[in-house]
Amino acid sequence: IVIDNYARWRISDPLLFLQSVQNIIGAQARLDDIVYSELRREMGKYTLSEIISSKRDIIMKNVTLESRKKAKSSGVDVVDVRIKRVELPIENEKNIYKRMEAERNQQAKKYRAEGREKALEITSQADRDKTIILAEAYRKSEELKGEGDANALVIYANAYNKDPEFYKFMRTLEAYETILDSKTKIILSTDSEMWKMLQAK
Repeated sequence: IVIDNYARWRISDPLLFLQSVQNIIGAQARLDDIVYSELRREMGKYTLSEIISSKRDIIMKNVTLESRKKAKSSGVDVVDVRIKRVELPIENEKNIYKRMEAERNQQAKKYRAEGREKALEITSQADRDKTIILAEAYRKSEELKGEGDANALVIYANAYNKDPEFYKFMRTLEAYETILDSKTKIILSTDSEMWKMLQAK
């Protein structure tokens, strides 16, 4: 890439300035070496798309700080380093755009993979929660069923104690209701308890 940049600077120590660079031309040459060196070093940390867009301010801040440190020994204070424009060489423009596109596609692929991983994590957690809820519901239903059976036994016991014959009759009816339907025909012996109860009625 072709970078057009500028630096603002001032003389901070006149004596040191004269001893090290002697004049403005010498100072400019010294600063050019420092700034270009720092630009190359800093830009090597980032991709082309980051240099052009999101990381430019960070790059310029770091270049300014490092250039200021190195120029201090020449009696010069670097106030600011800025990029005026960034251009792509015409002969390399097509290849550079392809590389930028590949970088962005790679980044998009990474984001999609992270999204799928997060979705899978959420689904797995939902499945675990579902299993826990169903297990708790089953446990509660079995607990209620047990309580119901216990209450029924108490009721049956009380009924038996109060009227054993009526209890026996009701249990017999319940048994017939369970095993017989409306189309079933039964033959009762005149000696059977059911026959006697029906006759008594």
